[in-house]
Amino acid sequence: MTDASRFWDRTAARYARSPIADEAAYQKKLAVTRGYLRPDMDVLEFGCGTGSTALLHAPYVKHIRAIDFSAAMIAIARDRAAAQGVTNVSFAQASIDDLDAAAAGFDAVLGLNILHLVADRDAVIAKVSRLLKPGGIFVSSTACLGDMGLLKLIGYVAPLGRRFGLLPLVRVFTAQALEDSLTAAGFAIDHRWQPGPKAALFIVAKKAA
Repeated sequence: MTDASRFWDRTAARYARSPIADEAAYQKKLAVTRGYLRPDMDVLEFGCGTGSTALLHAPYVKHIRAIDFSAAMIAIARDRAAAQGVTNVSFAQASIDDLDAAAAGFDAVLGLNILHLVADRDAVIAKVSRLLKPGGIFVSSTACLGDMGLLKLIGYVAPLGRRFGLLPLVRVFTAQALEDSLTAAGFAIDHRWQPGPKAALFIVAKKAA
């Protein structure tokens, strides 16, 4: 078990109870995403947490494969799916780095509130591109801390916090750097929205057909 998975295992129950910080923004992101979804789609969500978003999107697609490297998060997600009677979402403990999946096997990939928490953003984006079918979409929502004034200090304090198990890995980069990573990997930005200067940047990027 990695230090990161230990951190998220410890915080899973509290995370599951936490209210959404900006409900209106969350609902808008759900609505925009659903505008791209179809009933025949196979979807991957990595860093799915306790499964809330995957379960909300489930009625709009054929199947969602949802992964997270925290076993505790996945246990909560499976319990939620069972309680709601959702059968077309498969939850599994895995990271995007070691995910074993066929190339061009997904119509859409969701990576929500996760790209600033991975060790190598460019490698993850490149893998997402390999997993997507031509014309597939990558939906992300990312805290671009490099643009957030004093909040960027979180990224510099995080290594000390990680040493004591108080914080996860956090990467500091700007919105422009994220968009550059996506375009360098062959994606075109199809939708971009940020509800405020200190809010997460929501992007729908499309792989070339």
